[in-house]
Amino acid sequence: MNAPFPLGVELGVAVDQPLVVDDADGFAWDETADLVVVGLGGAGVAAAIEGLERGLSVIAVDRYACGGSTAANGGVFYAGGGTAIQREAGEEDSPEAMLAYLRIEAGRVVSDATLRRFVEDSPATIDWILKHGGRLAASVWREKCSYPPLDRFLYHPDNSLVASYRARARPAARGHRAFGRDGKKAWGLGKFITGPMTESALRLGLVFHRYSEAHQLVQDRDGRVIGVRIRSIRDGSPEARRFARYIARANALLAALPPSIPLASITIALGNHYLRKAGAIEAKARFTRTIRAREGVVLSAGGFIMNPKMVARFAPAYARGMPNGTLGDQGSGILLGMSAGGATALMDKVSAWRFINPPKAWAQAIAVNRAGERFVDETVYGATLGEHIVDHHGGVAWLIYDRAARDAAFTQARDPHLVPFQRDVTLLNLMFNARKAPSLAALARRIGVDPAGLARTVAAYNDAARGAGAGADPFGKEPADMRPIATGPFYAMDISIDSRFLPLPVITFGGLRVEEESGQVLDGAGRPIAGLYAAGRCAVGLASQTYVSGLSFADCFFSGRRAARHAARANA
Repeated sequence: MNAPFPLGVELGVAVDQPLVVDDADGFAWDETADLVVVGLGGAGVAAAIEGLERGLSVIAVDRYACGGSTAANGGVFYAGGGTAIQREAGEEDSPEAMLAYLRIEAGRVVSDATLRRFVEDSPATIDWILKHGGRLAASVWREKCSYPPLDRFLYHPDNSLVASYRARARPAARGHRAFGRDGKKAWGLGKFITGPMTESALRLGLVFHRYSEAHQLVQDRDGRVIGVRIRSIRDGSPEARRFARYIARANALLAALPPSIPLASITIALGNHYLRKAGAIEAKARFTRTIRAREGVVLSAGGFIMNPKMVARFAPAYARGMPNGTLGDQGSGILLGMSAGGATALMDKVSAWRFINPPKAWAQAIAVNRAGERFVDETVYGATLGEHIVDHHGGVAWLIYDRAARDAAFTQARDPHLVPFQRDVTLLNLMFNARKAPSLAALARRIGVDPAGLARTVAAYNDAARGAGAGADPFGKEPADMRPIATGPFYAMDISIDSRFLPLPVITFGGLRVEEESGQVLDGAGRPIAGLYAAGRCAVGLASQTYVSGLSFADCFFSGRRAARHAARANA
């Protein structure tokens, strides 16, 4: 009845082979709902609300308190085409412009019809968020940056202002930031959208079982998924309160410092100590119940970036990166889908975020590989730069700049518009992640880069920056974003995947293959598995090709609502 799923055993995730029942009506279910949602993060809460609004009864389960990585993210939701927030800010946009841009970033991983549907739904999605209490505001920031000042809520979270992209699609600010506290500054995280929406779902009738881990799907003899088995700590019990306290401490400690930073071993050890204490409670206090899902089960339990074994198996090139997720990102939802015959895709697709702007002086410098060659316009969005470094250059890269750029970076670090973490990261790396040499040749030898290659690269770059070259920069970088590297001493900053003082955050974007009209999980032959849906980072989606800030959040809502709509049509 509880045979473990072999791949789950290998990867350290408690998932069992599906339970097959002969007579669903005669089975002793503990609870019943039209729709059961596994994981109440961004995709889960979207599926729950959409289902409830369409007349479905919905039960959601989550191993933790709910929210997941969506609640913990930077609070950026990607939307456009003329949203209410854009119109209030005076930002011109159209569905055609947004579609043209997203075809560049996401066009090959989903069909054009799906991309168009996402774009056309975008303005109404913002209205829907606001209706359910999500906190958004309209003050706009129109300059290139990785993260805007705290008093600006709408910005460009992508490559749309980069010259080569701007030439193909009219840019618009599409990053809608959440806010908390007094509403005057964007101190927000994703929880300022998901939190109010979870409360709205509960008011609409959502039944929510927190501290409940789904470990087994239930199928009928025809292979239709008809329910799920969960292990729960009784909500409100002393054990549940202790579990919640231990998990909160573990989350805070494990996220306190990047693994490469001194003293991180202490915070990581303490975090794992509290995880063990929480695990001991689960081992003793949990009981099992089986929930019937009349119309379907939605797997929305996140990705797998927090599961080192799973990353090492499917995306080994990124194993040295800094995991960017929360404790629930263990891959359990993906493995549940696989246990029922679900096929996966792009499991090696990981987004790596190498942000170097601000300070602008770094974006005006050059990124080189081991051969001393440039490989990108350095003003691109951080996920694009990270993708180039890891996917195409073995995870090794250096940022080369001179004394004048270093002086400028120190000045720019004191800009009052900078978010504190941007200032601190800039100063930390200027002081402790800067290899120095009196000449470019000496610098190249010090960092293990080909001296002749670096000399050629810098000479060509300086010619382009001064307007003396034979033509424009080969990577399309604009003259305003370039400055000659000519004033010694010269510096190199390690921007590799395992840079000690500039860790590379990574997040998984592969998952279960789904049918794009319905969100149903596909089997190995490309056929939908009846009653089984996947959404968010459990599934391949809009963000699975190239990430831009907020697109994963938006894809969670898009895919979660899609699954619930299909289940509701089946219920009609």
